[in-house]
Amino acid sequence: MHQNAEPRTGVVAAALDLFRAQGFDQTSVEQIAKAAGVSRSTFFRQFGGKEDVVFTDHEVLLEELRAFLAEGHRDPWEAVCQASQHVFSHFARDPEIARLRYQVVRQVPALREREIVTVFRYERLFDEYLRGALPGIDPLDAVGFAALVTAVHNHVLRQLLRGTKRVAPTVLQSALDDARRRYGVLPDAADEAPDDMVVAVFPRAMPIAEITRRLQSDLS
Repeated sequence: MHQNAEPRTGVVAAALDLFRAQGFDQTSVEQIAKAAGVSRSTFFRQFGGKEDVVFTDHEVLLEELRAFLAEGHRDPWEAVCQASQHVFSHFARDPEIARLRYQVVRQVPALREREIVTVFRYERLFDEYLRGALPGIDPLDAVGFAALVTAVHNHVLRQLLRGTKRVAPTVLQSALDDARRRYGVLPDAADEAPDDMVVAVFPRAMPIAEITRRLQSDLS
């Protein structure tokens, strides 16, 4: 997965500082451009508007995740979790900017509404990927797992954003492993052990599409 989701950070940081100091509505594009040392036309060419400055990281991340998921993966459930971990790692690399963005968004109703839409875009991306990667999957399994991973990710991310301490990526890894375990799609050691004989025992909670995928993988 490409690690290039850090576009125009100087402008973003300048904008967020101004939003916090004097308010989102009270801050003009001209003020942001001046603080960041860029022209007004450059700002509009890079971002489009004030709201776009706040959410620019998400736009880049969503494109990165689409490219990553399109690469094809042996375990689609794990791929969705890896995509979630990539998003968390991006914000964890610069927690101060992430916390500042969170504070600004909490104070502006229009930004909160856009945040809700943005979260849904991640969920929809995961849902659509699972449906394509696991033919025959029950749509409820796809949307349910997509929603579960998104909710788990957001819960752990909020721990980082609301606090002052570092939250290690392993915290999210553990939470996602538990989510996969509860959903019945976390491989155990026996799943990875090669053998000429295949004995298949699956949890009742495991989606039929995942059972089919594992059987095809073991028998191929």
